[in-house]
Order: sequence, then structure tokens, then C-alpha cells
Amino acid sequence: MYDPLHDKIPGVNDSYPNSYWADISGEAPENDGQLNQTLETDVVIIGAGFTGLSCAYHLANNYGIKAIVLEANQTAWGCSGRNAGFVLKSSGRKSFTQMASDWGEEVMRGIYDEMAAGVDTVNELIGKGIDCDQQAPGYIKVAHKPNKLKELINLSEIQRKQFNYQVEILDQQQVRSQYMDDQNAFGAIRYTDGFGLNPLKLAWGYQKLAREAGATVYIGSPVTSWREDKGRQVVCTPKGEVRAQKVVLATNGYTPKGFHPLVNNRFLPVLSQIIVTELLTDEQIRQCNWQTNNVVMDTRALKYYYRKLPDNRILFGGRGAITGKAAQDPYYADRLLSVLKQSFPSLKTLNYQYAWAGWICMSLDDIPHIHHNPSQNIFYAMGYCGAGLSFSAQAGKRLADSVAEQKLPDLPIFNRHLAKFPLAPLRRVGQWGYFQYGKVKDRYF
Repeated sequence: MYDPLHDKIPGVNDSYPNSYWADISGEAPENDGQLNQTLETDVVIIGAGFTGLSCAYHLANNYGIKAIVLEANQTAWGCSGRNAGFVLKSSGRKSFTQMASDWGEEVMRGIYDEMAAGVDTVNELIGKGIDCDQQAPGYIKVAHKPNKLKELINLSEIQRKQFNYQVEILDQQQVRSQYMDDQNAFGAIRYTDGFGLNPLKLAWGYQKLAREAGATVYIGSPVTSWREDKGRQVVCTPKGEVRAQKVVLATNGYTPKGFHPLVNNRFLPVLSQIIVTELLTDEQIRQCNWQTNNVVMDTRALKYYYRKLPDNRILFGGRGAITGKAAQDPYYADRLLSVLKQSFPSLKTLNYQYAWAGWICMSLDDIPHIHHNPSQNIFYAMGYCGAGLSFSAQAGKRLADSVAEQKLPDLPIFNRHLAKFPLAPLRRVGQWGYFQYGKVKDRYF
């Protein structure tokens, strides 16, 4: 599997992975094929995932700027088409309490407003006619141990006070009788504004909107080299090149090794693993008391997440391998299936039908960053930390604002460059160490 810390390009026109999303979503929408000429443009966007396509759409729709989008393989071939499809009012791993402690309550509230705007932006784009198998709203955060329920209740009280965020508290019996009989659930809190959808269909919808607004989307066109020439950025692909005044880097966790000095050593790509099971029978659903399609996540440091899909399969996800080379090892999918069966013992004979992995992007300070380098006119949005489906749409919108020379809010996610990882060549040693710490923490604390 492609590994951003080892490989120079993600591939050239590679097909989608053997995922559930790729299998059920039908035929991809029309694109502009492979770039095979030299083009001049005001803006070129590298990466046709949520961020790049949102940026292209908002540039064209809001500012009349018709960007060129370059994609190495297929639209949403990266994490945008591989994630679990959870639309949540969050991004990054830094808590709002910690943000308030570090930067003050006003800044914390400003960041929260941006995260909330991400969900609004997704809903606005879906409202333009995107069919993405959207499920009923509801996000359940499950306490995986009895002592974690108290932490969740405290979190809900803070969110009520800080954001007037209405959160329902569920005890163990309520979770198991009203939602699903998860044997590893010891209570939960439930939000009413998260939901699940098909992320690949969503990205295809973004592409259709962007092209209708005037953007051009070239697939099978990875950037193989990049130089500056007479004040313009020149990005070269296998069969063509684009000369642009401004470049938007929208590759996030799929950014190749040594891609550009602006982002080198400033992110850590981490594999997330997902399985989708066989179809559950009516009897299996009854035995699990599975009454909800709400998206579910637990309180572990090494989190598990799941949802019942519209066709009565279970999507279940968690951490994957550390390297791309190990990504296809069945151990990681088998481990997820084992944990699923611990939560729902009546599914002991169930198998998974699909298994795949995707690279999420971690930042050193646990928050996303939307940045502009004015000396080179290069822009990027990176570091969603595994919670970027909704915020990536907002990040693309904010990138479009920045490209169009609009002033962004004075917040750390906009006014700070991604920090470099110390001892960057040893990032994965640190990742391995965190995984070991997480196992201990989740089991004993």
C-alpha cells in the first residue's frame, strides 16, 4: 500500500481500493481525464478529496475563480473515499477545555464556531442535490468502562455551559435497551447533530458541483515535480504541466515523501482500518437489540467506532498498521472483528466482507491548520487528526477565502504554520510508543 513517508507519488490513475464504498456507489461522475498539455491558470489545487473539491467549488461559486484540480489517481481515492462517513462537529484531538486554557475562552469559542460551521457547510452542499445515503441524525459517545461515564457526564456539562450544546446522558440500561446491546457500553452521551453518510458519494457530489461551477478536475495526474519559474509555480505531471500564480495543497495524510519544503516533516500519516460485515439477518439484529443507525464512538485512547449501515451491515473501525507495507496484513481486520464480537457476542459466526485502510493526518499540536505562505503563494489545509469529514469542507471554503485575499478569523488554526515534528525521522517510533501507552491506558485507567 502507498506509504506517504516512503513513496514519492501515490500512484498514477490507480483504481479505488476494494472497499464497501467503492463497491456500492455506482459509476463515478464525469471528470476531465488525464492532463496531457501545458496549461496556465490563476489557481491549481493538488488533491481531489473533500478539501480540494470544496476549495474548487467555493472559488468558482463565490469568487468566479475557475481553478484546475490535479488528482494522482481517482476522485476521493485517498481518505475522503475511505473513511467511516461520520459527520461530527469536531476536528483535531485537542479538547476545547485545553484550548481555553492555552488561548482563552474567546479563541476557544471561535474554533468551536469553525467546527460547527463545518457541519453547516456539509449540509449546505448536500442540500444542492447530493445523494450520499444520509442516515438519521445522532452521535453516541460510549463509555467503554464504568469510570468513563463520569468523564462523559462532566464533558456534557462543560459543553452545555460553554456552547449551550444540548447533550443527552444515557445510563448503561438505556444504551442497551434503546439503542444497541453493546456489552462494552457502560453508559453514554448522545448528541443530536451528528450523522452517517456515504463519503465517496459525497466527494463525487462535491466534484460535480465544482465542475458545474467552472472548475476542471484532472485524474491520473500526480505531481511528479514542482518548481518556481519567473514568479509562477510550475507543477509537472507525467503528461502535462500547470503554470499557476497560486497553488493549493489539499493532500493531507496522502502528501508524498519530500513533496514540498513547506510541509515536509510537519505531519504524521496514521493508518485507520475499517471492516464492513456481511449482511445481518433480522434475527441477528434482534439478538443485538440494534435499534439505531446513529454513529457510535467509544472513550478509548485507541478509539473504536461503528454504525449500522442502511443495508444492515456493520461498519467497524479503529487503528491500523503503522506502515503501508503492513497495511494488508489480515491481523488488523481480524482484530476489529474480534472486538466487534466482544461487544455483540450473538454475532460470533459473523464475518467481514470488506476490509481496507486509509491514511489520516496528525499534527504535532493536535489541531488542523489552514496556512498561506505569501512569498510563494502556496496554501494548504492539513492535520484533521482523523475527524475531518465535516471540517475539510469548511477548510476548503476557508482556503478559497484566503486565495481570494479575504481576511480569515484570527485563530490558531488559521494564523499558525504546522509545527515540525522533533526528530521527524523517528515519528513512527513515537507512534508505536503511543500505541503501547494507549493499550495500557485503555485497559487499566
